[in-house]
Amino acid sequence: MKIAKGLIPFLLLIFAVSMVIGCSHTDKTDVKGVITNELDLLKNLDSDTAQKYISHTELFPDATEKTELSKEVEEVFSLFFQDFDYRILGIHAGKDKKEATASLELTTIDAKALARDYVASHLTNAILTAADTASKNTEESSSSLEERYLILNELLKENKYETVKTKCTLTLVDTGTDQKEWEIQRTHDLENSLVGGLITYLSDSDLLTPEETLTVYLNTLKTMNLDQMSNYLGLESLLSTSDDAKNAIAAALVDRMHKTFDFKITGSDISGYQATVEADITTFDSNAILSDYQKELEEYLSSPDAVIDGAQKRYNHSLELLLKNIENNDGTLTHPSVFYLANDGASWKLRDDGQAIGIGIFGDLSTTPVSDEEES
Repeated sequence: MKIAKGLIPFLLLIFAVSMVIGCSHTDKTDVKGVITNELDLLKNLDSDTAQKYISHTELFPDATEKTELSKEVEEVFSLFFQDFDYRILGIHAGKDKKEATASLELTTIDAKALARDYVASHLTNAILTAADTASKNTEESSSSLEERYLILNELLKENKYETVKTKCTLTLVDTGTDQKEWEIQRTHDLENSLVGGLITYLSDSDLLTPEETLTVYLNTLKTMNLDQMSNYLGLESLLSTSDDAKNAIAAALVDRMHKTFDFKITGSDISGYQATVEADITTFDSNAILSDYQKELEEYLSSPDAVIDGAQKRYNHSLELLLKNIENNDGTLTHPSVFYLANDGASWKLRDDGQAIGIGIFGDLSTTPVSDEEES
């Protein structure tokens, strides 16, 4: 995926480190010795070793030479390969003795599970960043290379990933003249195998299905505060206001949403790069709130008190009635919703994400029923 490919240089550079170190510390006349030396460097890799051979500018193109990696980023190197192991199954030398192949059994982290978690976490961060910056487009949100590593570090520390065993073949060539000098031929397939296929998984635009992608969007919404929800859902007229009374109403709506919001994916349909996902959305009963509010408001407006109060007091009282009905109405409403997603070749993305979700949750309360005109 486009946002995930920032991790790939990290993985390739680690492999490059093993090549650099291996070239200077092994007896190149022995095929098995060359293989063992270089793969042991991955097996026993620690942060100090990695940073000794990888410059900051290679990791972070926008960094200066004085930039220091955070401790969390340093840990990624050792955490990723902590369960790495290998077994040489067999070695075969060609007839001309200038080329050899080795069959290996690799034990690596379950890179598919890690990649799926990474993509979901990165999308969550992008959604929250868009909400914080009033950008409704998650594609406008970017993260630094270090921030991506920190996501990976957090996942590796908080989760225990299973290991998987795979077979791979590597090729060595004799580049020596007077004596044997075997070197491992670096290929994309070999690099990908050594990291458990992570390069392939991160490049898969279908790594998360449309249903799983929508689940990330909706679960992230549950964590948003008032300002984030206002920005992201495009409900500025309802949730973004400097009026204290309206602020209280907005806060009450968000609180009610946090207490009642839930969803269940019920179906999906994929057609090429377009997908629709159906879901049952459970949220507060905006219809009941508005119905009770309108009834009480009409009773008030037809009373002598409304005439005596004047326009300003009538306006204030209408806000008080709305707030009371929001706070006192515990009812929920479940209704079917349809969401539209598109695959841009990098990943599935929710179209018109904020507005589509906002209408589905707030319903008729997506705009305030109390007109500012009532104030005058």
